[in-house]
Amino acid sequence: MKIILTHEVSGLGAAGDVVDVKDGYARNYLVPRGFAIRWTKGGEKDVAQIRRARKIHEIATIEQANEIKARLEGVKVRLAVRSGDAGRLFGSVTPADIATAIKSAGGPDVDKRRVELGSPIKTLGSHQVSVRLHPEVAAKLGVEVVAA
Repeated sequence: MKIILTHEVSGLGAAGDVVDVKDGYARNYLVPRGFAIRWTKGGEKDVAQIRRARKIHEIATIEQANEIKARLEGVKVRLAVRSGDAGRLFGSVTPADIATAIKSAGGPDVDKRRVELGSPIKTLGSHQVSVRLHPEVAAKLGVEVVAA
């Protein structure tokens, strides 16, 4: 099935790309979550609009991505969350929480879709998070989760 990506999907493509995927993947995952729309002949107008919006938000060059990476890796991110007695969190830390914490710590503005968690953060302590700035540049960021 041919689809038009509306958001960046790891391993598949960036917003505005027209890709061919299996029917079930598109029908059950990408389209319901808003990551893609079905490709039609009239959808070519949508592709141009999505690509224009992507150019506004994307980091254009590797040099620019490396500058932002250096700024990100110099930021100390602390997140205060509610937790139980054993150090387990009530819920988990989301990429949106991390993006907000980076901004409040004085770091650059990061889109929550660029924050990649290896596994859900459900305990107090130090955790490593990756922020994908460019297809070739990713920043490793230490996040300290503390009790509120």
